[in-house]
Amino acid sequence: MDSYQLTCCSTADLSADYFQEKCIPYVPFHVQMDGKEYPDDLGQSLPFPTFYARIAAGATPTTSQVNVEEFKAFFTPFLEAGQDILHLSLSSGLSGAWQSACIARDELEARFPERRIRVVDSLGASSGYGLLLDAAWERRKAGAGLDQLADWLEAHKLEVHHWFFSTDLTSYKRGGRISPTAAAVGTLLGICPLLNMDHLGRLLPREKVRSKSRVIQRMVQTMAEHAQGGAAYCGKCFLCHSACPEDARAVADLVEARFPSLDGRVVINSVGTVIGAHTGPGTVALFFWGDKRTD
Repeated sequence: MDSYQLTCCSTADLSADYFQEKCIPYVPFHVQMDGKEYPDDLGQSLPFPTFYARIAAGATPTTSQVNVEEFKAFFTPFLEAGQDILHLSLSSGLSGAWQSACIARDELEARFPERRIRVVDSLGASSGYGLLLDAAWERRKAGAGLDQLADWLEAHKLEVHHWFFSTDLTSYKRGGRISPTAAAVGTLLGICPLLNMDHLGRLLPREKVRSKSRVIQRMVQTMAEHAQGGAAYCGKCFLCHSACPEDARAVADLVEARFPSLDGRVVINSVGTVIGAHTGPGTVALFFWGDKRTD
């Protein structure tokens, strides 16, 4: 088996325990809130309840991506230890981190000509990016080589579906994904937009669903329409939420009832501080393997 290290960004939004158990190093993005900068380190420096409570109270966090020098500092110890690297990056449709990782790769491969770095754009985010990472780890464990795994990721990454809904439109309005008028009308009428990731890795609104109960039903119905095998889907399913665990549990219960052949229980994580700075509280996201995203 090739000697290489699988790495990612913190925005894969899996638990600290997951990364520790799987020995997958991650490089953190950054969050600025109330005049202070925090690493996006899975809720360790800035606990998720505190983070979302501050947003609900009016704080407006900002984020910054991993820059070239940070990627170089992150990659270098593995290269010095004689390891190649496969880095799975946050979607280029949301961030410039993939480009920064590629620049760092080019500079470091010139410095370490005997080593190789493959950088794969996940075209995903949050625990959907995490679901792809989990599949990469499984194949790495089974003996897939560096190029074999990187090529598999490139071929299959658009099969990971990302579906989001939110009961709080404030942060979506602030980020420009929903117009101020649409946010005001949506809030008044109890509309919960259903969004997903397109084939370019961008988060786009797809449907306007009135009431939380209906959008939960619609989200799971969308999974039935797109999941590999339909109701017989036997892959993994990940969920994440931003300070609304009851809503996430409601979706998970419905998924587990609708898809009895799931590979284990639905895994529920928290939306991390970087993604959460843009969604705010009240977001639930569902991730599964489906047909290839084409738009």
